[in-house]
Amino acid sequence: MEQLIKNYPELTELQPKIQKVIDKLYEVYISGGKLLICGNGGSAADCEHIVGELMKEFKTHRELPQTIKEKLVNVGCGREYIDNIYGALPAISLASHVGFMTAFNNDANADFVFAQQLYALGSERDALLAISTSGNSRNIVNACIMAKALGLTVIGLTGIDGGIVKKYADILLNVPSKETARIQEYHLPVYHKICEKLECRFWA
Repeated sequence: MEQLIKNYPELTELQPKIQKVIDKLYEVYISGGKLLICGNGGSAADCEHIVGELMKEFKTHRELPQTIKEKLVNVGCGREYIDNIYGALPAISLASHVGFMTAFNNDANADFVFAQQLYALGSERDALLAISTSGNSRNIVNACIMAKALGLTVIGLTGIDGGIVKKYADILLNVPSKETARIQEYHLPVYHKICEKLECRFWA
């Protein structure tokens, strides 16, 4: 965390909230929950990026539990198979469901596309990471509303104002900028640090 602040001193005031997100997501994963992530445009790409860091090794080797190794051996898997599967933290990018999204947007109100996915996939053990540079994207706000209704923890990742997302976020990571490109530049080191610290807690 000290390195993050050294590289981005503008994020100093966010440090306690970043730590709070790490602690909350640790609780989510310990309880058997998962992380659902939504965003538009560049933020949709961030959703995919975060899933990539959580679902495979990031900076630390993620040894499989011995119980899983034994089960793999029992079903006839060789050592090569075991050596190529890593420990994972379950995460789903709602922005990646192209078939569903194009069908829903064609047949229904596109503002509710992420809310529909939340209804189908979310449970009260889970958390939603809602990424919006403005905090006002209608489909992101609607996802937050559905998440609250279902009992999920809502984490907002926004620009300085927080927008409407601020109203529904249990934890708001509002980076210090109003400029879209700059906000996105800040989002990257923030979620990288979250992913890194979660990995350390489970596999250090």
